[in-house]
Amino acid sequence: MSSYSIKELLQKQPIGENVVVNGWVKTFRSNRFIALNDGSTIHNLQCVVDFENFDEDLLKQVSTGAALKVSGTLVESQGRGQSVEIQATDVFVHGTADPETYPIQPKKHSLEFLREKAHLRVRTNTFSAVMRVRSKLAFAIHDYFQKTGFYYMHAPIITGSDAEGAGEMFRVSTLDLKNPTMDDNGEVDYSEDFFGKETNLTVSGQLEAETYAMGLGKVYTFGPTFRAENSNTSRHLAEFWMIEPEVAFYDLDANMDLAEDFIKSIIGYVLENCQDDLEFLEKRLLDEEKSKPQNERSEMALIEKLKFIVDNNFKRVTYTEAIDILRNSKPNKKKKFQFPIDEWGADLQSEHERYLVEKHFKCPVILFDYPANIKAFYMRLNEDGKTVRAMDVLFPGIGEIVGGSQREERLEVLQQKIKELDIDEKELWWYLDLRRFGTAVHSGFGLGFERMVQFATGMGNIRDVIPYPRTPQNAEF
Repeated sequence: MSSYSIKELLQKQPIGENVVVNGWVKTFRSNRFIALNDGSTIHNLQCVVDFENFDEDLLKQVSTGAALKVSGTLVESQGRGQSVEIQATDVFVHGTADPETYPIQPKKHSLEFLREKAHLRVRTNTFSAVMRVRSKLAFAIHDYFQKTGFYYMHAPIITGSDAEGAGEMFRVSTLDLKNPTMDDNGEVDYSEDFFGKETNLTVSGQLEAETYAMGLGKVYTFGPTFRAENSNTSRHLAEFWMIEPEVAFYDLDANMDLAEDFIKSIIGYVLENCQDDLEFLEKRLLDEEKSKPQNERSEMALIEKLKFIVDNNFKRVTYTEAIDILRNSKPNKKKKFQFPIDEWGADLQSEHERYLVEKHFKCPVILFDYPANIKAFYMRLNEDGKTVRAMDVLFPGIGEIVGGSQREERLEVLQQKIKELDIDEKELWWYLDLRRFGTAVHSGFGLGFERMVQFATGMGNIRDVIPYPRTPQNAEF
C-alpha cells in the first residue's frame, strides 16, 4: 500500500488504489464516518469504517483528537461534501484522546480560549490555516531575496546596543539577582557579568546588517527580536520576527522600489500557493464581520485586499503633502479623528495612515521625508535640516507595515545626531567606523513578520499569528 499525506491524496485521487493515511480525528459520526486531518491541508479526508468487522474495543478508542493510521481503498464518495473517501480495511490507533478532557472539540471556540490551549490550537481549522500561510510567507521571503542577489545574514540576538534608542530591552545577565556585584558608585558592576558589560536581547538586527551590507552589498536578516514594552494591544508582542534588508549604494528611491517589489512578490506567492487556506480564512472573516456594526466592517474581503496590494502601484507621498491632506480632510475638520491633525510635525497614527490608503488615494501608500525629531538617529538628514530620508509603507486595514530609510553615511552628521540624543559614542564605535572606512550611500527597511502574517490571514489579533505569543505576564508555553 502507498502512504500519502491527505493533501497528496486529494490532489492525485488514485481511485481504486490501496492507500495508507495518518492523522487526527476531527469528527466521528454514526460510529461509521471518520473525518481525518493530518495538517497538510484545510480539507479533511472521510474514512468509512464498518466496525462490525473490527474489534469492539477499537470503536471505543476512536474519538475527536485521537491519532490514527487508516488503510483501505480510495473510492469515489457517494455522499456530499467530499469527492473521494477511504473504505477502511484496517484502523490502527496511535494514541487516544479522552473525550471528557480533550479541549479541542468539534464546536466553535473563542480565540481567547484557544490562546490558553496554544499547544493544541493548531489542530483547529483556523490556526492550521494561519500557520500554513505563515510557513509559505517565510519561504516566499527567503525565495525573493535569494533570487535577487541578497545574502542571508544571521544578526546577533544578544547585543550591547539599542538600535531603536527606545530603551525597552530585555537584559541578559548571569549576575546573582539577589546579590549583584556593585561598583564604587553603588551601581551594578557589569564588568563582573558574563560578557563584561551590560547586554540585552536585540530589538533589531539593522545596525549589524548595515556592517555586512558594506562588505557583501546586499544582505537581509530574518530572525527573532524583542521589545520589553508593557503593551497589551492587539498589535504588539514582546517577541516577534523581523525581516531587515540592507543594501549598499541604494538611495531612498531605490529603497522604495525594493520594498514595493518585495511586498508584491511575497503576497503574490501566498495568493498563488495558499488558495484553499485563504478561501477558508476569508469565509471565517466574512462570518465574523456579520456581527459587527455596518460602519466597522471591512470594505474589502481578504483575497480582494491581498490582490489590491499586488495589482496597484504604491503612491509615493511626502510627509508634508500627507499632513496637508489630513489637515484639510473631512474627518479632521469634523473632529472624527481620535488624534486631530493641527500642525506639521505630528506623529501619524494608524487612523491617519488608513485614511490616506483607504479613503484618499485608494491604493497602498509610501510616505517619505519625515520630520527628523520623530525618527531614529541613523536616518539621513535632508538638506532642509528638519526632515530625514525615512519611508513608511502603508496598507489598508493596518496602517504602517514597513518602516525604513536611507541611512546617514556622513560621519560628522551622524556624530552630531548621536551627541544631541545623548547616546554614548563609545558604544557605537564600530557603527561609526563604517563612515570612516569606505562610506557610501546605503538604505534598508524593516518588516515585522507577524504584521505581514496578520495582514495576509485577516486575523484581528497579532497573538493569533505566532505559535506561542509572548506578552506582558504571559510566557506559559
